[in-house]
Amino acid sequence: MKKYNKLIGSFGENIAKNYLINAGYNKLICNYYCKFGEIDFIGWDGEVLCFIEIKSRYSLLFGSPSEAVTYYKTQRIKKIAQLYLYKYKINTSNVRFDVLEVNLNYKNNDILINLIRDAFR
Repeated sequence: MKKYNKLIGSFGENIAKNYLINAGYNKLICNYYCKFGEIDFIGWDGEVLCFIEIKSRYSLLFGSPSEAVTYYKTQRIKKIAQLYLYKYKINTSNVRFDVLEVNLNYKNNDILINLIRDAFR
């Protein structure tokens, strides 16, 4: 089951990244890793630097994708973002944390994407 979930996650991330680029985000990096964890997508939305967590689900049985972004996860993402800004000497206070949901419905081959801007602070 774990391997299947990883496959769903990778598929959803690829869809989400294409969506973000087509929506006008200027990609800086995908899957930024550091000692504290990972951020799925970092890019500019105009003048705003966005750190985006991508969550995919094939069923809403266990909740929506964004419900998987816990308080602990948001704190870790913020810590990673601070490290990224420091490491690359990016001096901006115009930062936003988004969550992008990808709902995959295999019964009717629907893919629903929901971008939640400023999902947490």
